[in-house]
Parts: sequence; structure tokens; C-alpha cells
Amino acid sequence: MSTDPDLAHIRPRDQAEILAQALPYIRRYHGKTLVIKYGGNAMTDPALQQDFAEDVVLLKLVGMNPIVVHGGGPQIDEALSRLGKKGTFIQGMRVTDEETMEVVEWVLGGEVQQDIVGLINAAGGKAVGLTGRDGGLIRARKLKMLDKDDPTKEHDIGQVGEITAIDPSVVQALQDDQFIPVISPIGFGERNESYNINADLVAAKLATVLKAEKLLLLTNTPGVLNKAGELLTNLSAREIDELFADGTISGGMLPKISGALDAAKSGVNAVHIIDGRVPHAMLLEILTDQAYGTMIRSH
Repeated sequence: MSTDPDLAHIRPRDQAEILAQALPYIRRYHGKTLVIKYGGNAMTDPALQQDFAEDVVLLKLVGMNPIVVHGGGPQIDEALSRLGKKGTFIQGMRVTDEETMEVVEWVLGGEVQQDIVGLINAAGGKAVGLTGRDGGLIRARKLKMLDKDDPTKEHDIGQVGEITAIDPSVVQALQDDQFIPVISPIGFGERNESYNINADLVAAKLATVLKAEKLLLLTNTPGVLNKAGELLTNLSAREIDELFADGTISGGMLPKISGALDAAKSGVNAVHIIDGRVPHAMLLEILTDQAYGTMIRSH
């Protein structure tokens, strides 16, 4: 890692103090699994990409087990527009016809995944890319999406899947061998067909199956905001249900928060929705007292 000239004014003693403050957190989370959903600006801004890769490698080196699940919405939109197609969404989910599915597979499972693997390896880690097909990791079926206002109406959104089962053995084998798994949210069905799955939901389900200590969702917002635009730093499952009911949580935040809520209710100790636009937000969230987003508790 390069020496940051911005830190030159911090006295050595203060630097040592800052490092020492991380010790209780390193001890608490040593050997624990952290599932990280990587998306938004953190994924498209080169400086933030570098910060993210360094954070993941540092967490691995101090004895934690980070697993990265990535999205790629902007990259998919860009590839579709080159083909003269425009992405459409219903209730926060991408409508995925056959041609769109092909684009999703080569963008997520190829380009985006390999970029992330390369960044982590360049920062000194050992990353390995996986899709849901590898080791039978993510089994899925076609998502039946009911209209949120009229439950008798169903939307056909094409090859969008819901997870039927996760077999984490390939992830565990890689972790035990000091690798950092980087997972594309593509599942497969009974007839080997591909499904595009929301990355937040994949991260949440994986965290639940692995009994992860934390699920961290990097976003383009400071966290969950109330109607006045103020950050809500600490929420219970019941408070979140109320925010759904009054429409405070909507759009792209719907799958993110519902996945987070399921994970919190299913035994993941803490779910954090973090502002990925803040440099090293993940390290600050895990290794300091600072809150850089919204934490969701199960009760």
C-alpha cells in the first residue's frame, strides 16, 4: 500500500494509538466470516476500487474471512446500450429476456468479476472468481413477482431467479485455503438454465447459510434515511417493517433492505448498510467505533 501524504501530519504516537484501537475488533472478529456486497460508486471510481481491494486484503490478513458478492448494474446498462437495448426495471428488479441474460452473464461472470479479482490480487490478496454454477453454489428457479399493490397480478420479468438452495462447500474450501471468493450473482436451474439474481439477495442468503458474523452492503447512499433525509444509524426489524409500510423505503432499496432483514432475522449478528462513497468505509465500520451507515438488528 502506498504511503498517504495526507497522513504525514499525524504524529507517530497518534498513529500507533489509532492502530491499537483496532485490536479489540480484530480479536472479536478473528476467524469470523464477513459477507460483503460490493456495488455502486465504490465499484466504478478507481480510487475507491483501490481502497476496497486494500480493505478486503487487510481483513483477510488479520484473520477474518471476507467473501465478496458483486453487482454490476451500470456495467450491464452500458453493455446493453452498445447493443441498442435499454434496461427496464419493475419494483427494483431488472427485466431479463434471453439476450439480456447473455449480456448479464458475460458482464458479471467475465468482465466485472475478473476486474475485482485482479484488483484484490494486485493489493496482495489471493482472490478466486465464482458464479452460481461453480461447485453447484447457487440453485435457482424463475422468480414469480407479485405486484406490490395488487397481489393477484404477477409480473413476468424473464430470467430473473429466486434462490432455492445455496451449497457453500466450494466457498468454505477456498476460505480454508486462504483464498478470497468473489461471487457473481448468477444462479442455475434444473435444466441448467441461467438466472440473473439480485446481488443483495445473494449476499444476504449466503451470509445466512454461512452463519456469517456480519453482512456489509456497500451502497451509493449514507444508509437508510428517514423522510426528512436524516440517517437512521440503528434499526430493529420492527422499525424497518414500519418504514416499508409508510413508503420510506422504496425502489432499489427494497430488495437490499428485505434481504438484509431476512439475514438479521436468520442469525447473522449484524447487517450494515454502508456508504461506499467514503474511502475505506468498510475498514472504518469494522475496526472502529465510527458508524458509517445503518446497522440492522434482528429485534
